[in-house]
Amino acid sequence: MKRFTKIIQQRQLKQMAKDYVFIFVGICLYSVGYCAFLLPEKIVMGGVTGISTLFYYSLGWNPAIMLWVINVLLLAIAFRFISMEFTIRTIVGVTLLSLTIGVMQPIFEAHPVITAGEDKFMHVLIAGLLGGAGLGLAFVHNGSTGGTDIVVALISKFSRMSLGRALQLTDICIISSSYFLFHSAELIVYGVCFTLVASFMIDYVVRGTHQTVQFLIISKRYEKIADAMNNSLHRGVTILHGEGWYSKSDVEVVMVLCRKYESQYVFNLVKAIDPNAMVSQTFCQGVFGEGFDKIK
Repeated sequence: MKRFTKIIQQRQLKQMAKDYVFIFVGICLYSVGYCAFLLPEKIVMGGVTGISTLFYYSLGWNPAIMLWVINVLLLAIAFRFISMEFTIRTIVGVTLLSLTIGVMQPIFEAHPVITAGEDKFMHVLIAGLLGGAGLGLAFVHNGSTGGTDIVVALISKFSRMSLGRALQLTDICIISSSYFLFHSAELIVYGVCFTLVASFMIDYVVRGTHQTVQFLIISKRYEKIADAMNNSLHRGVTILHGEGWYSKSDVEVVMVLCRKYESQYVFNLVKAIDPNAMVSQTFCQGVFGEGFDKIK
């Protein structure tokens, strides 16, 4: 029993280390998009990062420091209404984000990757793709960058406004406030475009990572296929008992649920064992339970 507990703890530590590596990579992608493409163009996006940008161009305050300070203040205000786990993950994520922005900003100021007169919309598009992919990668691995998520949690707690509408309202207010600083409606449009592109990329990364497929495999060598799925792919297998309507003979169907990125591995295993097997692949809207997503 102790040995089993030790193995579980080792796996948890390994998974935690893997999560933090991917969170760091995701935050680095977001910081590159922000420091290299948005900040030089004076484009304000939603969230606390947008507020930090406003402070930077209006008062000259370091955006990395302001990002950390504002998030800590929001956490202090909302501490009674959010979980300890969310607080810890947010502090870690915000600290990493502040550090990467603090390091990258002077680097891209000294060695800019964009020049004046280039296509500004292309810069916004690149920043949205990098930022959204980075945040999506961090969210998939249970990371949190805090920001307006804290404000949204408070708004939804004390009002009937939905989470999505509350998030849209706060982001629109932050982006629109840049008009009083730059007096440019064009920059507001670019800020909205960045938010839309980043949101699309976040959804794309999160859904793509969690997308699940179902395989139905009909083969006379179903036992070997089932063993291979268990031992090599480490996925659970269910044997369905059926009957061929034309032959009137018993048929065993192997049902396997796995992630989309494991699909080719399934095909390779089946082909190696029984090239004549009949395989049906179906994309699932969602799979919840052991080995997949938790039921919320």
